[in-house]
Amino acid sequence: MTETPNASLTAAARVLKIEGEALLALAETLPADFSAAVEQLMACQGRVILSGIGKSGHIARKIAATFSSTGTPAYFVHAAEASHGDLGTITPADVVIALSNSGETTELGDLIAHTRRFTIPLIAISSRAGSTLALAADLNLTLPLAPEACPLGLAPTTSTTMALALGDALAVALMERRGFEPEHFRTFHPGGRLGARLARVGQLMRGSKDLPLVPTDFPMADTLLVMTQKGFGTAGVVENGCLVGVITDGDLRRNMGGLMEKTAIDVATRTPLTAPPEMMAVEAVALMNQNKITMLFVTDADAQPLGILHIHDCLRAGVQ
Repeated sequence: MTETPNASLTAAARVLKIEGEALLALAETLPADFSAAVEQLMACQGRVILSGIGKSGHIARKIAATFSSTGTPAYFVHAAEASHGDLGTITPADVVIALSNSGETTELGDLIAHTRRFTIPLIAISSRAGSTLALAADLNLTLPLAPEACPLGLAPTTSTTMALALGDALAVALMERRGFEPEHFRTFHPGGRLGARLARVGQLMRGSKDLPLVPTDFPMADTLLVMTQKGFGTAGVVENGCLVGVITDGDLRRNMGGLMEKTAIDVATRTPLTAPPEMMAVEAVALMNQNKITMLFVTDADAQPLGILHIHDCLRAGVQ
């Protein structure tokens, strides 16, 4: 039987509505053990072990990945593989989160027994408070009763969506408890555009050995040599260790008359634009674009030069 496009849209809207309503119900009636689960995970001295099988296993794997990327070390142990040696990866210092919608998943039996034998904290995510998994667990994150979005009521849809969302809620709650900041996030996401957007100026700048610096009374003939040797086409003018001016190609053109009779401070632009090392690289790029310049000296709070940031360094790192 061929369905019309409208029928497909109706089905899609129905699925999203069913799952959306389930998530709202979950938000309004969060499991009573949620706060205790956060405290248990905060106190974990080892790793958070996520386990499940089938669709629940896929959700468990994703939650483990989210935990790990947001400051809570975690990994996934396949429920079936656990019975064939992988239980050895789970130690008394760990916390186990087991996922099973019914709470009666046979493959979880050995893992449950292992946690009970070695007094390993066990948190259950399931839909049945009286299930084998729920009764064995130390803490229960029981999902509210909600119909599956599957028209047959069989395929895990609504239940897996709620489990996934509950895992996200745990991860975010833990992030906030740990004071997780953007720089921490970049530590676990160094690649790609996300990592680039979170980079700091201090991570991309050229260091002090590359700095083209000259004293205020330096003759311009010698200053030009420094500008050429360092390869940036600029020079920073320093006095008592502090940056007091910057010489660029524009400054050279404006001072062509008698240039070689002048000193560095005579030619320099006073109070130049600079960037602190903790500034986000994207902000530094925006600053350079707004002022039509291609580099910034990086200075500390006392105006002492620490490095230099060229826009090409940012572009190579993926910062735009």
